[in-house]
Amino acid sequence: MERTERIEEEIRKLVGKIIDQDLKDPRLSGIISVTKVSVTKDLKYCKIFISMLGTKDENEAMEALKSAAGYMRKEIGSNIRMHSTPEVKFELDDSIEYGNKIQKIINELDIKPIEENDNEGV
Repeated sequence: MERTERIEEEIRKLVGKIIDQDLKDPRLSGIISVTKVSVTKDLKYCKIFISMLGTKDENEAMEALKSAAGYMRKEIGSNIRMHSTPEVKFELDDSIEYGNKIQKIINELDIKPIEENDNEGV
């Protein structure tokens, strides 16, 4: 595993723990997960992808996370040994929500199993 990949994984675990246990902002409701972390090769910037389920207002929750970015950066610097601590930026990851939407559409389709269709032509 490459160095940046190890750092990304450590940051993902740490930020997930911080969101679950340390942040007490009332705007952060529902289930908030860190789905992916992307760090630049020079370790100056870190993009943290967040997925939210059951959150009342995603924009408010993103604002809460952005306001906690300095705290997150300090915690990353304290817990992960790096030459410099990357600047933290949060991005909303809607891939889980998109996957649920696609699954719902597939479930609503009225498609017969292949076995039934094959026997009709005989």
